[in-house]
Formats: sequence, structure tokens, C-alpha cells
Amino acid sequence: MKRLVMCVLVALCAVPEAFGWGQKGHDVVAYVAECHLSRRAAKRITAALEGHSPVYYANWLDNASHTPEYAYTSTWHYANVDEGYTYETMPRNEAGDVVTALNDIIARLRKGGLSQEEENIALRMLIHLMGDLHCPMHAGHKSDLGGNTVAVTFFGEPAKLHTVWDTHLVEAAHKWGYTEWRQQIDRMPKAEREALCEGSVEDWFAETAVICGRIYEEIPAGANISYDEVARYAPVIEEQLLKGGLRLAAVLNSIY
Repeated sequence: MKRLVMCVLVALCAVPEAFGWGQKGHDVVAYVAECHLSRRAAKRITAALEGHSPVYYANWLDNASHTPEYAYTSTWHYANVDEGYTYETMPRNEAGDVVTALNDIIARLRKGGLSQEEENIALRMLIHLMGDLHCPMHAGHKSDLGGNTVAVTFFGEPAKLHTVWDTHLVEAAHKWGYTEWRQQIDRMPKAEREALCEGSVEDWFAETAVICGRIYEEIPAGANISYDEVARYAPVIEEQLLKGGLRLAAVLNSIY
């Protein structure tokens, strides 16, 4: 039994983490969105999710992508953009990426005619992937698996650049629950919120790719990420989580 447990742990450690934000970040994005839904959209979404809220399913796809049934979504959490490329010029992943997946899911939901189960699954995916779209290292280089092979230290402890941005920096920035995150960062005037939600999925991903490029320049392999970096990047994280939530709400309101 001990040997079986050890084998499982080794196997899990060997798999590069491709997913985004960690549980807290995805919960924040979903809750910001939930708080900006129209009454009509909120009612229909609750029905489609069988009484559950967007937060309830915010992290569902990270787990589902590891199962045989949804293994086809494993590349949907990111889109690689190597140095010197943009999303448009980068060779496309034939298995799909976060931009193409989001556009397809949104189009299917807008067209309608889905079964209750199909709508439920599409909504779960949309809620999660809109968070991934705004996670900086999800526009990372193909050569290093989006920062998964870039070794750094976080307060002296070994870490990967991808994981630092998905989880470590979020938790280090503020020790808040997701409701507290939303209360503190979601204070933008209505006109600014509406302006922020203009554009397309491609436009929003391009913003993420710019931030990702800056991270590569500012945090090289071997860097020790500490208090200075937490202070520098906390506002970036706050902004990206807020953007993800507001834009998710705008998309859902437009669908429903």
C-alpha cells in the first residue's frame, strides 16, 4: 500500500502544472462575476447550474481535465506565445487553447439549443477558462511550458515560475477569503467597468500576453522572489482577477 501511494505521488509530481490561479484566484473571478450578473442572467445561470453558484464550479475544470472524459480540454487552459510572437503569429496548438475554447463555448451558449447537461458543462468551462485567460503565465513560452520548467525560489524555497504566479503570489499578496478579495478590489466606477469589458477574447488575451512578457524580463530563472516582488505584483494580480470577473459577468449577461 505504501509503495502504491509513493508511486502515485511520484507520478503527480512528474506532471507539469498547466492550470491557473489556484483555487483562490478562480473563486475570486467567479464571485466578482456573480456580483455583477443581471437578475435575469443570475436566475437562468442558477437554473442551468442546478442551484449552484458560479463559485461552486470555479475550479471544476482543473480537476475534470485530468479525467478520461474531459482529457481533451487539457490544453484549453492556456495559449503559448513565444518571445517575438503574438497569439496571431504563434503556431496554433491543434488540440485547442484558451482563446479558441472560450470563443467556441461562448458561441455555443449564445446560439442556444443545448441540452440541460450541455449547457451546464459549457457554463462550468466558461467560468473557469475566463479566469485562466487572465492568468499571466498562461500566455507563457512553449519552450518552458508556460514557466513550468523555469526554476526560481520563493522566499528561499524552490519553486517554478508558473506556480508562483498561479498560487504563491496570490496567497502572499493578501490573506483574504474570496469574498474579501471581491470586496476590496471591486470598487471601480460603472463607466470604467464598462470600458474594461469592451473588446474580444483575443484582445483580453493580448493584454495577458504583454504582462507575461514583462514577467519573463523581470524574473529570470534562478531569481529569488520575495517581499519586493510581492509588493510589485500584488496590484497586477488584483487587476487581472477583477478584469476576469467583470468580463465574465459581461459575457454571461450578453448570453442570458
